[in-house]
Amino acid sequence: MEPTDFNMDFFSLKGKNAIVTGGNGGLGQAFSTALAKAGANVLVPSLMDDDGTTKRMVESCGVAYQFIEADITAEGECKRVVDACLNAWGSVDILINCAGISINEPDVTKFCRKQWDKMIAVNLTAAFEMIHEVCPHMIKQKSGKVINIASLYSFLGGQWSPAYASTKHGIVGLTKAMCDELAQWNIQVNAIAPGYYATPLTEMTRKDEKRNSEILAHIPANRWGATADLMGATVFLSSPASDYVNGTVLTVDGGYLMR
Repeated sequence: MEPTDFNMDFFSLKGKNAIVTGGNGGLGQAFSTALAKAGANVLVPSLMDDDGTTKRMVESCGVAYQFIEADITAEGECKRVVDACLNAWGSVDILINCAGISINEPDVTKFCRKQWDKMIAVNLTAAFEMIHEVCPHMIKQKSGKVINIASLYSFLGGQWSPAYASTKHGIVGLTKAMCDELAQWNIQVNAIAPGYYATPLTEMTRKDEKRNSEILAHIPANRWGATADLMGATVFLSSPASDYVNGTVLTVDGGYLMR
């Protein structure tokens, strides 16, 4: 491709079909909406639907939305999700592995195997299973985009949650390994590592004046991220504009890791 061949259509996702696990809440909703704004249909598997907000946000962009109730840690569920996307729209072009949980325990001696296993299942094994199920279809069409959601804890220790940090380090390893496996078929596998974002999940932390000040002091941008801050990165890594970007972890953190 010559430089003169590039145009803004490279950022378009018109006619593409996407699966966003956990895409109807928090940061996942931003990923789903970003894809929709760029033209992609969006299927969201999750344990429960929201109040219809995500559906309205996606469909207002003139694309299709589908919710499927699914526990992607259960045997056969990831295949069922992928089959639902294929049955609805005929292809799976984009997969965003966003589903995740965090279980905190201030006393490391009390963090137990049960907590560990649950987080490994949701945060890491399910991501692998989803990639495993979309692989044959993306290989057949010789194209595909996979975005795994990493974290600042992909680079840092995991105070209060060794399993969370381990899964997010594992997501980076999975991203690099699957890039190495799938790049030959024009499938790009990358990760986004969000920083501290203003979502309902972080509301209590933001209301804690001391903790809030500590976090802001560590962010050169001097503000919490807004979910819209993730949308450009999502569209870029999902679109033809990133066809030669593979195996990377894009931090969207206001500079947190630089300080």
